[in-house]
Parts: sequence; structure tokens; C-alpha cells
Amino acid sequence: MIIGIDDTDSNEGMCTTYLGALLLEELQEYGTIETLPLLVRLNPTIPYKTRGNAAVALKLKTDCPEKVIAHVVSRIEELARMECKKTNPGAAFILEKDYESLKPALLSFLEKAVKDVIEIETAKHLISELGISSKSFKNGRGLIGALAACGAMLNLEKWECTFEHLVYRQKEKWGSPRDVNKDSFFEADRQTYPGTWDTVDLANRLVVCVPHSADPVLFGIRGESPELVNRAASLIRSEPVERFAVYRTNQGTDMHLLPAASVSEIRDMHSYRLEVTVSTAPKTIEGGHVIFAVRDGKGDEIDCAAFEPTKNFRALVRKLVTGDRVILSGSVTSGTLNIEKMQVKALVPLYREENPKCPECGKHMKSAGKGQGFRCKKCGTQAPSKIRYEAERNLEPGLYEVPPCARRHLAKPLVREKGQDIRVHPSR
Repeated sequence: MIIGIDDTDSNEGMCTTYLGALLLEELQEYGTIETLPLLVRLNPTIPYKTRGNAAVALKLKTDCPEKVIAHVVSRIEELARMECKKTNPGAAFILEKDYESLKPALLSFLEKAVKDVIEIETAKHLISELGISSKSFKNGRGLIGALAACGAMLNLEKWECTFEHLVYRQKEKWGSPRDVNKDSFFEADRQTYPGTWDTVDLANRLVVCVPHSADPVLFGIRGESPELVNRAASLIRSEPVERFAVYRTNQGTDMHLLPAASVSEIRDMHSYRLEVTVSTAPKTIEGGHVIFAVRDGKGDEIDCAAFEPTKNFRALVRKLVTGDRVILSGSVTSGTLNIEKMQVKALVPLYREENPKCPECGKHMKSAGKGQGFRCKKCGTQAPSKIRYEAERNLEPGLYEVPPCARRHLAKPLVREKGQDIRVHPSR
């Protein structure tokens, strides 16, 4: 059977992946875990998510599904942060006899949950229509993620996957500062990158795989295979741990991006890849955010932003000028595209003017007065006007990305881009 679970955590603590890790051990009393558990990231723009908008799924071979369901429900009741307004757990249970009949519908549901916005009633209607066993608490929003996670487990061959080694703290440590050796993360990155990524941010000298919230996670290593993430995790020195789990995930795959042919297609709470032309020069506003506008082939415009948390990526964005052709990837909130990646396709020439140089001494001439051209005071030479020249852009075509400290879970790091016929600039 397949078990999908979502929305047991809160901003103050708990983590649905921790419940998944517990069940990996506990459900062996009732059968055999058949494959790696799944961690499925859903639409990152949903406003009522707690933190990373993740659901989990487990696959178990068992002769007593009723006992499994009872155990899972009791653990949700015990561990979910029900006192939190945003915590609305849901679980779905699918028996092997129904796998084939449910695969297409739940694959479609998975893709919609990652790319689109789904109402709770839509999930409840599908559960009723398909006869899926489920359990929900409070408003039941977790049923959306639970169904999506089941859809991912049913259709493993239909989506690109990566892996994450998640390490969990001892319970008495929850909520206290994490005791980790920062140097060991940089060493783990040195030994396993590019097979692992987003462990550290070299440019900003930050460890990025250690959370700051009060949840049970100590750290998580992401990478291309279970072997690589396990190797990196083995190099970390930290406080004693309670347990760990290796999850198959859709992280780092760009699964959330929709292709958009025009600005008119773009809606809030969705993520897109869009080819456009820069229509206003980037400007830095209060808070250090960099804002500029782009237009599509029809002349429709949308504002784009490289927000302060994107750090050094903003310096790159500031080099854009009106007329540059770019492909932008990112999520839309309040009518603004929050840039995750940028492909510079074509750069327009940038011209500058300067005072002419004296042919005798080589120094720049000074203005001789309004409408009187330029004159070298030392040599007496003259010139009628300023010199116009094409300036070096200090920017080249290629793919660029935000640094690891600002990367969203689903955004594909450029180090994972394979077979690109363009220059790639991974952010380290």
C-alpha cells in the first residue's frame, strides 16, 4: 500500500518528513518498506504553506492495511501541531489493487499541486469520486499534499528525481540552537560537489543546509544519488542525532515552472519561464531590492525583482539595460516576477560619451563654453563635440542563477543543467 501525508508541521515546530522517518521504522512491525520514501515539494507560492510546502509518501508491503492506517492516524494525532491555525493534516491510503486505475488521475493531480492552485474541496471531491481511503483533521488542507505524494509514488518513472539525506535532532534539543561544525559542511561540499549542492554558499560564506526554525531537522544534504548524499552526511560533525532518512525528492528539478508565451498568461501564485525584453533600467529601491520592467512581443509589461536575499545576484541584474533580451524563471506574487534564474540571450550595444582627448598631451579637453566645443587649456587645441564610443558591457550571454542561500527547493541548480548549448554560470 501507499501512504501519503501532509501538513502536520507548523512555523513553531514539527516536520512532516520527521513523521515520515518515524513511520519508516515503526511500520516495519506490519510489513516491509518497499522503496525510498518520497518528499514532494508543492507549489512554492501558496500563501498558507507553513515552511517548504512538502508532503511525504511511503510504500509498504503488508497483510494488515487496517492496522497500518490506524497506526499512521494515531501518530498524526499525537505529533501534528494541531494548535496552529495553519496546521490542517491529511493522509491518503491506496491499496495495491487500485494502483493502475488511480495512476493517471493522481499524476495529473500531482502536476497541478506543484504548478497550480488547488482548493481543499477539489481534493475531497477526488477522494470521494475515486473511493480513496483518507483521514483529515480540521479543514483537511493536508489532503491536497497527501494525494499529490501518492500520485508521485504511483508514477516514479514520470518525473525527474533527486535525493536528500535528512538528519533529525534528539527531542530534548528541539527549539534550541543547533550545535554543528560549520567547517565540516564546507569540507563535505568540497569532497562531493557537484554531485551534491546547496550544502554551503561559498560566495557568501554561509552554511545553507541547516534550518533556523524550531523543527526537528538538524541538516539536509541534497544530491544526485543516495550514495553521494550519504557520503556527504558522513563527513558532518555535529551534536548527537536521533535518526536520519534518505528521501527521493522532486527538489532541484524546476518541476514548478510553467512556460509562458506572453505576459497576459501570467497569474499570481504560479511560477514561469518567460522570454522578454528589458523595458526599464534596473533600479535599487529601499531595502536593497532591484526592480525593473520587461515587455513581451505584444508590448505588455511586468515588473521583475531580484530581492535583497538574492545577495550578489543583484549586481548581475544591475548590468542589464533597456533592450536586452532575457529568459527569466521565477514565481509571481503581487504582480511581480521574483527571479530565480536568468538566461541572457542577447545584449544591445551600450554607448557612452566623453570629452575628447588632446592630440598633443593626451589629456581630456574641457568645455570651452556653451555651444563652443572643447579646448585643451595647456595646448590650445580644440574639438567640436564629445566623443561617442561603444562601452564594454561586462556581461556575457549565458545562464545565471541566485546564490545557494536564496535558492528555492524546487529550483534546478545550474550545476545540474545537462546538454545546454549555452554557457552556464553556476552560483557557488
